[in-house]
Amino acid sequence: MNEMTPKIEGSTENWENELLGNDEQFAAIAEDVTSESVDDMLALQMISIRLQKSMIQDLKDIAKANKLGGYQPLIRRILERFVEAEMKSIAREAMANDHGIEVSYEKERAIA
Repeated sequence: MNEMTPKIEGSTENWENELLGNDEQFAAIAEDVTSESVDDMLALQMISIRLQKSMIQDLKDIAKANKLGGYQPLIRRILERFVEAEMKSIAREAMANDHGIEVSYEKERAIA
């Protein structure tokens, strides 16, 4: 960076809107990285699922509108949100049972 170029703040917003991290001058190809090693690092496991073609197209459109780069990252995000909400629900129910409290579906959904 020269004296004339102002420093860009290292904020999340500047990374997300690609003011930072999008300059080819600072990019390098990682030659020793394989898809298997990336999967291992991220603890990912390949699965197979059958979905209606129209749903896949809808997911692709939603992913594109949200700049996610594809429908698979969108599906991961959807599943992460669902699992997190369900695990919280299970934990609340277990805590309520331990304390003798009855949790109704309506109350539970309002908490989530």
